[in-house]
Amino acid sequence: MNRRKGIFLVITGAVFWGIGGTVAKKLFQQYQIDVDWLVTIRLLIAGFLLLAIQYFRKDRSQILGVWKTGRIAIQLIIFGVLGMLAVQYTYMASIEHGNAAVATLLQYLAPVMIILYLIFRKQTALTRRDLLTVSLALIGSFFLLTNGSISQLSVPAPAIAWGVLSGVALAFYTLYAVPLLKQYDSLVIVGWAMIIGGLILSFIHPPWQMDYKSLTLEAILYLVFIIIFGTMIAFWFYIESLQSLPPKESSLLGSIEPLAAVLTTIFWLKEPFGFFQWIGTACIIGMILLLALTKESSSKTSQPPNNKEPLRVS
Repeated sequence: MNRRKGIFLVITGAVFWGIGGTVAKKLFQQYQIDVDWLVTIRLLIAGFLLLAIQYFRKDRSQILGVWKTGRIAIQLIIFGVLGMLAVQYTYMASIEHGNAAVATLLQYLAPVMIILYLIFRKQTALTRRDLLTVSLALIGSFFLLTNGSISQLSVPAPAIAWGVLSGVALAFYTLYAVPLLKQYDSLVIVGWAMIIGGLILSFIHPPWQMDYKSLTLEAILYLVFIIIFGTMIAFWFYIESLQSLPPKESSLLGSIEPLAAVLTTIFWLKEPFGFFQWIGTACIIGMILLLALTKESSSKTSQPPNNKEPLRVS
């Protein structure tokens, strides 16, 4: 029963993440919602909800305890701004200029960037699997962005730029979080990082500067879905799945996220998707699956006993 529960939770969470990006695109298209405002609201509310879960379900002393050490506090602020805020903003900006499918797939190039960074820093050796992973990512990105035609991009340039930046931000987010997660629960780190990012962005676009009267009931329901289901519940479900599933299976099943984004973009928003873009999508999803399998095979020998949960960001 625990295993079935874990599978249900991780699949549901991944699907919510993927659909959440598509719903955001709907808001940008139909209601001209400002990306700055949406990211601010999403981060602030979801962050408070995650800390609330920590308060009622886990060690509540960590919520304020994380601020008692100056070094940790500075790291958390850096993580909140250059990690969480950067990932969320660039991802939503890529969706605004393009679509959720391309934005999600470009963000999933982050593992390749991490591999290249570790090789450059000589912290790991280049393997055949690394070469295959990078090749799948490059071929997939080429077909996804050009649809097989070098002369004309099938995706707007700003969407590509923001999507690549989202991958870079996610790579930083993943690497920088490691020392923080060794000391505190992921709900505390991510919850505070979301609040920090939301507060910083509030200086650029205060959440109260919005014509709320112009929002229809449909738009409000979309906002609720993005904040509650596409952010807070999606992250919470993924974390809970790790109580009954090994990291390999959670990571593997989590790769449903880009598939959910692609399918909802095509069939709900009616965005065109060419034959070669499908090939590119298959390459990138194949790369994600390959990395998930690789991660688990190495984690069996290198994972510390007090393993912390991996983070989710979409």
